[in-house]
Amino acid sequence: MEHMSGPYVIRGSVSLPEAELMWRFSRSSGPGGQHVNTSDSKVELSFDLAKTEALPDVWKRRALQRLAGKLVDGVVTVRASEHRSQWRNRETAAVRLAALLSEATAPPPKPRKPTRIPRGINERRLREKKQRAETKRGRSGRDWS
Repeated sequence: MEHMSGPYVIRGSVSLPEAELMWRFSRSSGPGGQHVNTSDSKVELSFDLAKTEALPDVWKRRALQRLAGKLVDGVVTVRASEHRSQWRNRETAAVRLAALLSEATAPPPKPRKPTRIPRGINERRLREKKQRAETKRGRSGRDWS
C-alpha cells in the first residue's frame, strides 16, 4: 500500500504523529460491489489524547475538556465508511480526526464587548412602531355603519 498523504496538521506546526494513531479495519455496511463481503473497507482511527506528547499541555487540557463526551478512557475514535476503498476511508478518517482536534484545541473566542443601541435607532424603531399601530387602528370597523 502507498504512503499516506499526511502529515495531518492540527494547527500551526503541530501535526498528528503517525506512531500514535491506532487503525482498525472491518467490513463496511455501505456500498461495495462484488468484493463487498471480502474487503475490510470501514476504518476506525483512534488517538490517545490523554497520553499524547504531541500536543502542548494547554491544547491537551482544552481538548480533553471539550471532547469529554466523545472520549473513552482518554481515547478519541473517528469512523469512516462512506467510500468503497479502504484507502479513501483512511484519508477521510485522518482528516476528520485532524479537524476535530483542531476545533477542540482552538483558543476560546474573545468575550463579547457589550455595546449600547444608538439613541437614533431606538427612536426610529419606536416611531415606526407607533405608525404601524396607527395603521392597524385605522383598519378597525367601528366607523363603518
